[in-house]
Amino acid sequence: MKIKINVVDAFTNVRFKGNPAAVVITGKWLSDEKMQEIAAENNLSETAFLVEDDNGVFAIRWFSPLTEIDFCGHATLASAFVIFSENYQLPHISLFAKSVGTMKVVKKDDGFIQMDFPNRMPHPVNDVPEALLQGLSIKPKNILKNNQAYFAVYSNEDDVLSVIQDCEQLKTLAPYDVVVTAPGTQFDFVSRYFWPANGGDEDPVTGSIHTGLAPYWAKVFGRSKLMAYQASKRGGTLKCEVAGDRVLISGQAVSYLEGYINI
Repeated sequence: MKIKINVVDAFTNVRFKGNPAAVVITGKWLSDEKMQEIAAENNLSETAFLVEDDNGVFAIRWFSPLTEIDFCGHATLASAFVIFSENYQLPHISLFAKSVGTMKVVKKDDGFIQMDFPNRMPHPVNDVPEALLQGLSIKPKNILKNNQAYFAVYSNEDDVLSVIQDCEQLKTLAPYDVVVTAPGTQFDFVSRYFWPANGGDEDPVTGSIHTGLAPYWAKVFGRSKLMAYQASKRGGTLKCEVAGDRVLISGQAVSYLEGYINI
């Protein structure tokens, strides 16, 4: 059986930058085992699988090479980019995931795609795991956590760029990942994302974690609209807006590959 696959670089308008994600849209769900095998074969941060229902809502699931992920922003952006590219007349679409609920995605006039996600504001941690402190070469100023990751907050961008992670230590924090963040020099804030327990050493651009980063920095800066940069080797830019219990995250995307897989 042949199934169409797209690979899209998300949170960038430059090919080979941002975060690549594979997108597979099928008429019905493949088995969990088959989706995991495809994701492992693709060996990208995530592969998104989508099935459209009778009401035009796309159910979406995300798989890293290692496991199914409960929420992935960049693969959602990549998926929306593919759907909009194949349906030019659509101004917006709705996606649904069990862990996130309904997500409205809008194609903006400036070329950005805006995604409507739940607010996942992090909260201070009273008992900081020793593995977290041992797993980062620079001690953070503050530690917070939401249901996805520990947030290591630094005073300046240089610390975020310079910090070295010990993946063996951070892996013991599973199921939580680790994001390091600080105010930026050219952007409102910068970050890097380490997830050795769930996918890889460092994720290029992580849309989902900005549902926690954006409300945190919005509170610090006292404003709702922010520009963010994830300072990985590939790098990626995100527009963020905090709107009550929702976070609007916008990004650009560019197609890398269109083809078919044989299963």
